[in-house]
Amino acid sequence: MASSRTTVRVVVAGDRGTGKSSLIAAAASESFPEYIQPLLPPTRLPPDFYPDGVPVVIIDTSSSLENRGRLAEELKRADAVVLTYACDQPATLDHLSNFWLHELRRLEVKVPVIVVGCKLDLRDERHALSLEQVMAPIMRQFREIETCIECSAANLVQVPEVFYYAQKAVLHPTAPLFDQETQALKPRCVRALKRIFILCDHDMDGALNDTELNEFQVKCFNAPLQPAEIVGVKRVVQEQLPDGVNELGLTLTGFLFLHALFIEKGRLETTWTVLRKFGYDDDIKLRGDLLAVPSKKAPDQSVELTGEAVEFLKGVFSLFDNDKDGALRHSELEDLFSTAPESPWDEAPYKDAAERTLLGGISLNSFLSQWAFMTLRDPARSLANLIYIGYSCDPASALRVTSRRLADRKKQQTDRNVFQCFVFGPKNAGKSALLKSFLGRPFSDSYTSTSEDHYAVNDVDQLVGTKKTLILREIPEDGVKKLLSNKESLAACDVAVFVYDSSDEYSLKRTSELLLEVARQGEESGFGVPSLLIAAKDDLNSYPMAIKDSAKISQDVRIGAPIHLSVKERDLNSIFIRIVNAATHPHLSVPETEIGRTKKHYRQLVNRSLVLVSGMHLVQCFSVYMPVGIFVYLLYCSWDCRCCGWVGCLSCVCCKEKLLQLGTCLYYHQAISCC
Repeated sequence: MASSRTTVRVVVAGDRGTGKSSLIAAAASESFPEYIQPLLPPTRLPPDFYPDGVPVVIIDTSSSLENRGRLAEELKRADAVVLTYACDQPATLDHLSNFWLHELRRLEVKVPVIVVGCKLDLRDERHALSLEQVMAPIMRQFREIETCIECSAANLVQVPEVFYYAQKAVLHPTAPLFDQETQALKPRCVRALKRIFILCDHDMDGALNDTELNEFQVKCFNAPLQPAEIVGVKRVVQEQLPDGVNELGLTLTGFLFLHALFIEKGRLETTWTVLRKFGYDDDIKLRGDLLAVPSKKAPDQSVELTGEAVEFLKGVFSLFDNDKDGALRHSELEDLFSTAPESPWDEAPYKDAAERTLLGGISLNSFLSQWAFMTLRDPARSLANLIYIGYSCDPASALRVTSRRLADRKKQQTDRNVFQCFVFGPKNAGKSALLKSFLGRPFSDSYTSTSEDHYAVNDVDQLVGTKKTLILREIPEDGVKKLLSNKESLAACDVAVFVYDSSDEYSLKRTSELLLEVARQGEESGFGVPSLLIAAKDDLNSYPMAIKDSAKISQDVRIGAPIHLSVKERDLNSIFIRIVNAATHPHLSVPETEIGRTKKHYRQLVNRSLVLVSGMHLVQCFSVYMPVGIFVYLLYCSWDCRCCGWVGCLSCVCCKEKLLQLGTCLYYHQAISCC
């Protein structure tokens, strides 16, 4: 399987008179033209020119100073660069290493480079040095050089090979696979080949027997190996690497050795064919089209693991828990992710986001919580890693999209298993201490201001005996403005908590300001969220008016009274259960501002007017079918509609159903739009 590229753009550069245009013309016409214009237009080699079936577009360039800007533009657009020197002019080779290669680095042109010695027919053989002698020190200094070759356009010697190597360097690049300095396969390549080996080892005995080797060969290259060829492959491996073959067949070590050997011999297309047959792209990651991630229809939906995926993860945890101590040590976790491009939890925001055992391991609950966190935050990454570690079912069966929070609010319930809580508060209010306590980490008196979002994830046992996963996201005070600049910022939030230092009057004042900012954002965007006020540091003496002031803030926005706790004294007042309970009841504890209440009251008056006008029309139109008494009953019983939450709504689903049972008119449906 070839690369997904539809064309390869090769830019030819070098000193004037080194044979750039002659080289291009000879390659395109397969002859040496008598006259060549100074600068050729773009030249296209058709798809069937080389075996990969991808056309090559060759760009000629001028090295004159007045064209230096155009040259830089072309180099930056290149897929590969051919740098030329003249074999009969040693100074051009010196200028190539002293200027051209440095110029590519200055322009940050990070593509394969093919160094070509032109005019081979004119070189003075009395002072000839081998190409290896000439280029070895240059290639050590400039690792971006993919290949060096000498050619003669006049004699048509190795002319087509120049652009074949350029195309090959793009379609089958060395850099992702092989480290030229260490002369070894790169870690990501090793991980991908290990996964492929495991997938092909059907009997899971740690070796590829002859049948498995043949199946691998047919899958990748559409042709079986003859028995003599299998014996030959094993012999080559065993001679160089005794543990590469055992009595069961080719081992993983031997499989990796073979690919390193292919690359060293310039047969990179072999390894790339294998990788692409198993779904890898040029970055040695699974192609996006293989990741069937369900799409969200609205921003206030989320993505969770299905029960099937959770059961698979439980099995994986048990398999890699080698010492059966109920936790995965660092080495066991590394082994688990050894078939992924890298361990997904080694960097922020996942690193240190889950609870650890005393020995630094991760329990099953923490393991599943981390997966839930990654799924919510980056579903594609989560699905890819599920596949990397062996999830072989239909990818579509691994993830599910939850219902909209707005719909949950109307239903007054939710079926979500994972909740994200935004933690707001001023500096030194106790936000970080709250997150640490959630992960069972000890309290520390030292304070470090938080400059970026931090996360903590754990499971929470509800009083009814069910478990939910809770993700706490600490929002630094300085980051609130940036967060709220996005109108959909609260769509990902299931519940918000506002933490203040109960001993500090300013801390409470600033927290109330943050609460109002978030509440206003929720009202304007339609993504209002249940909110809790947390009085932290309850072990300290509160200021005289603290209780009265905090109670007034809660009453003003119509949320529950502040929850007092002390992380230092380990008196958490069941705060995490309370947070989850608030998230599971999305219609309660949503703060209201004075502006929001005014708008709501205005809408109620408008709805009431519409209902009265429509009621009069209904009575006139359907006096036979709807007696006034029944209509008045429907009219007034709908003032507190539980379906949509708006006063005076007769156009929501439940009220429409009542009216339809008695009969209504087309005009009514057109006159009132559902709130």
